Amino acid sequence: MDTPMIVESSHNVILVALSFLVAVFGSFTSLQLMRGIRTDDGKSKIGWILGAACALGGGAIWTMHFIGMIAYESSMEVGYDPLLTFASLAIAIAVVAAGIFMLSKNPKSIPILLIAGVITGLGVASMHYAGMEAMIMAADMSYDTTLFSLSIVIAVVAATAALWLAFNLEGGWQMFGASILMGVAVCGMHYTGMASMTMTMNHEVIAIESSIEPLTLGLFIFCFSMMLLVLSLIVTLSQLQKRMYEELEDDDDDERIDTIKPQTA
Repeated sequence: MDTPMIVESSHNVILVALSFLVAVFGSFTSLQLMRGIRTDDGKSKIGWILGAACALGGGAIWTMHFIGMIAYESSMEVGYDPLLTFASLAIAIAVVAAGIFMLSKNPKSIPILLIAGVITGLGVASMHYAGMEAMIMAADMSYDTTLFSLSIVIAVVAATAALWLAFNLEGGWQMFGASILMGVAVCGMHYTGMASMTMTMNHEVIAIESSIEPLTLGLFIFCFSMMLLVLSLIVTLSQLQKRMYEELEDDDDDERIDTIKPQTA
């Protein structure tokens, strides 16, 4: 009976660093977008929620996850199932949007925070493992139960903390510090999940189409995501500044009216 051969693997340090950077910047962008949610009760609130979900779920979480997947290096050629890969992206954005929407209804409610955190965290974990199942290679995948469970706990705790921070932070430096912590948490969940995985060769013949080098693909995804996040951040800050000026003008108008009324009485 043949002894199963474990696939030796490592990670590309450059891509790991890029995955952390995009996780931090995506988190910072999402926190800025969520400032709009807290101050908007109109129809545009849904737009803020979707924008924040795309920045956090798509930018900070999924992009970090996919670059982290590309950073995985082994002696075997690896491909990715496009359907499962894009499904994992949709899951990430959907569960983050659901969590933000739930908490936006009552930001001070601890029970709602916990429920939203669990739903979002389990969704993020589902995204992660769906993305890992998208890997195409001549090997069978198995997981260490302890590390697998730990990764899910990290996902739930990180999601709950992220939602709480989103509705309770104001200062720029606070948001920057929180973004670093969120980036560490997102990367911690991903690489804990990766550490739980063991690949065992199955000697199947799998046709994998030749593709771009992992480092090149990772750099492209990183630059493209960062460009979208920067544009989102610019638009967000300009909209928040515009709203601030409008509120100041409204306050000035109210003061003028209050000053004129006694004189005309």
